[in-house]
Amino acid sequence: MISSLHTLYDVLHQTWPAAKHISQDGWCLRLGTGGGKRVCAATLEETFDSQSIDAAAQCMHDFGQPALFMVRDGEHDLDAALNGHGYEICDPCNIYAAPVGELTTQTPPRVSMFNIWEPLEIQKDIWRQGGIDVARLAIMERAKGPKVSILMRWDNHPAGSAFVAMSNKIAMVHVLEILPHQRRKGVEIWTMRQAALWAQKQGAHSISAICTKENTGANTLYSSLDMRLVGRYHYRIKKDKR
Repeated sequence: MISSLHTLYDVLHQTWPAAKHISQDGWCLRLGTGGGKRVCAATLEETFDSQSIDAAAQCMHDFGQPALFMVRDGEHDLDAALNGHGYEICDPCNIYAAPVGELTTQTPPRVSMFNIWEPLEIQKDIWRQGGIDVARLAIMERAKGPKVSILMRWDNHPAGSAFVAMSNKIAMVHVLEILPHQRRKGVEIWTMRQAALWAQKQGAHSISAICTKENTGANTLYSSLDMRLVGRYHYRIKKDKR
């Protein structure tokens, strides 16, 4: 299936890309232009020391962003060093994955799922209701390689929207948003199956998704599809002392 967890981290950054990357003193620094933590957080590329942490933080401040670091599985020394520098844990995340063939055993009901690029205005409206703003729509536009949006319809009405992109023959599902009155009807399950069907046609061997540890609904969804919890990461940030 997936050769390494490192590959999945790379898929994350390729399918949900920052506006700009800067390599500095063993760090990959990201300019996110307001697109959220995933496109703003610095990640370690080589070794580090206290001075390089401070220099990376200063560079992020120069971007007009908070000093924010992503800590991935196995980066125990980095985690301890950031803790010692006063950076607190926030938004622990889970990474799920499965072979696409495990999700393509069933086909969504007719006229319930539509693969579309570029996203329609109704999809953008759905995303906006879920807090997916212009900055995040720009991230979708930046993504290279195969990508698609999925428009969901249920009970003859719009139900939700999702974005799927692919890298390294692994598809990753982002911003799966279901309208409140269409939830708990199984729409999200069919959406994941639709995403897998699209990915399979693009030559993907695996499908993946990420959610925060606290997102009970998303964790339950991926587990119900027998997707495996294959990795984790969290962020560290200095809280304002007010």
